[in-house]
Amino acid sequence: MIEMGKIVEAPEQLEEPVTVGAEAYVSQDYARAEQERLWRKVWLQAGRVEDIPNVGDFITFDILTDSIIITRSAPDKISAYYNVCAHRGRRLVDTPAGKRNARGTKANFVCSYHAWTYNLEGKCTYIEHKEDWQGSLTEERTRLGPVKVDTWGGWLWINMDPNAGALRDFLAPAASLLEPFELHNMRPRWRKWGIFDCNWKVAMEAFAETYHVSSTHPEFMAFGQFRGWARSHGYHSNIGYEAPKGREEDQAKLRLGAGEDPRVSTAEMQVFTWENANTNTTMTLVEAAKRLVDELPPGTPAADVSKHWLASARAADEARGVIWPTIPPEHTAKSGTAWQIFPNFQIGHAVNNMLCYQARPYGFDPDKCIFEGAVYELYPEGEAPQNEWEYTPAEAWPPVLQQDFANMAAVQQGMKNNGFRGTQLNPYMERSIASLHYNLARFMGTGAPTQVG
Repeated sequence: MIEMGKIVEAPEQLEEPVTVGAEAYVSQDYARAEQERLWRKVWLQAGRVEDIPNVGDFITFDILTDSIIITRSAPDKISAYYNVCAHRGRRLVDTPAGKRNARGTKANFVCSYHAWTYNLEGKCTYIEHKEDWQGSLTEERTRLGPVKVDTWGGWLWINMDPNAGALRDFLAPAASLLEPFELHNMRPRWRKWGIFDCNWKVAMEAFAETYHVSSTHPEFMAFGQFRGWARSHGYHSNIGYEAPKGREEDQAKLRLGAGEDPRVSTAEMQVFTWENANTNTTMTLVEAAKRLVDELPPGTPAADVSKHWLASARAADEARGVIWPTIPPEHTAKSGTAWQIFPNFQIGHAVNNMLCYQARPYGFDPDKCIFEGAVYELYPEGEAPQNEWEYTPAEAWPPVLQQDFANMAAVQQGMKNNGFRGTQLNPYMERSIASLHYNLARFMGTGAPTQVG
């Protein structure tokens, strides 16, 4: 990593206190440089495989001025191309007003300007009066520009760098730790997006640590303590909760309530989460938690309450045709509660549901971003809801998330304050943020964290 002409090596586990300056969040020059140095060089999550199940199905993905078409070009093949006609540069597919992206089915892509036509393999198949070009319009000059595309975890991933390495290598070791959760089998319960008043990094960092839970979401403190760890893994990082001995699985998402009677507190926490966040749980888990007081006697040890709750929910789901993967407790504990996939995607995983966030720049304005959130769960075969991305202003998201959004807008403004001296990251609980900026500096050539003291 390069900063001010020097190579800055990131400590493997980033255990020392560091600070990060405001440039990466507020500088217009930095925001513009991100396009060439970052977004056009990394693997980006661009959609779900189930969004294009049939030949000819397509979606688009936009990042700043680049637009990509991702299509199922054959039953067993997915292709991606730049969304631009080789003739005069018009987009082949327009995003409908108010939509996150375009989605549909086409046998070919026809430019609405002069009708140049491209098949699903990107080859230009029709040019009116082609002979006027005197033979200069070769297949290579007229075909759509290819973009690298691959799949993992049920997602579609694109990379605009023709020399990029394999997706699976890029995702290591996150991929290996997440694959047992069979994320590809989950389907969205809801998908929301909006344009928020903060930099994309501020948005992602709001969910990359548990340090804020007690102060931003004090309602949850009635159900237990939420002190958590963060660990760096090369390009990526993960976070999880501390847990007492014998309840190591509580380092992950499906946590037990605390207090004198965990039967009651677990049910209360599940109901509150469902009603106020609509994330990180399912109705099966809520109902199983509500049964705990009837199925277990008072004084049941917390570890036994946890095992019964999850076993009861698993059995209830199995009865309706939903099969959870079986994952050893030590693997669940090691995987934590969420992974930050560099640079801008978070996967909050569990055995039967997940919560995912992504943020992208909104134009070259460092004070705005496109923020996306989606909740997934397992459904019986053929019963998953069919939903689109829903544009949702910040004030219309679930109440708990609105608390985070208020911080994001306020942080963005605060970072421009003359009195702001740079972040003071918690080296244990906010290590994922330090990891993000060390890795950003690899691409951007500036902004690497500085050790404190």
